[in-house]
Amino acid sequence: MKGNTVLHLKATALLAALATLCACSEQDDYSPVRFRAEGNRLIATGTIDGTTMERFVQARKAHPNARILVLQNIPGSADDDANLAFSSYIHKAGFTTIVPSDGMVASGGTDLFLAGKKRILEKGACVGVHSWGDGVQEGNKVPKDDPQHQVYFDYYDTIGIDRAFYWFTLEAAPAAGIHWMTTAEAARFRMTTQPPGPLAQGESCEQR
Repeated sequence: MKGNTVLHLKATALLAALATLCACSEQDDYSPVRFRAEGNRLIATGTIDGTTMERFVQARKAHPNARILVLQNIPGSADDDANLAFSSYIHKAGFTTIVPSDGMVASGGTDLFLAGKKRILEKGACVGVHSWGDGVQEGNKVPKDDPQHQVYFDYYDTIGIDRAFYWFTLEAAPAAGIHWMTTAEAARFRMTTQPPGPLAQGESCEQR
């Protein structure tokens, strides 16, 4: 679910269907997050990277009444440090995060969703998780007492999510795979601040 300088990996079966979550260098193509406004909502689509924070700040200046961040399609991040910084900013700003019925978050996008002070998963939303990988090692292979885990502990502690969720993501799927969370899993880890709608699975999510 994480990685320091790489775009989070995802299942080969999804590569043609979902915005690519592969090992990413500066030469790789991806669409960075863009924001558009609808009333008091900012709707986000794309991959989180080092430009996301500034784009959001500008969107917020243009639409100061926005209080809800709708995550329409956020397949991951190209820069994990930027993702955690942006997600922490969203939490401190008190935004509500929503994955709509036709929306999808995965990898770092799931971390961003969890930043919301209020968090809503609409019926049919897709939520994907997996272990982080940096091209050399994977989080599920790193000893549990390794300090590499601490940055994620700090983030989850800040946003009020149990560390058990972090360990769950490491075991749910390898870095080259993806696990689409069930409604029961979302409820188990208290991912939402109201009961989640039935979540979508499998091919439905892969095609978004």
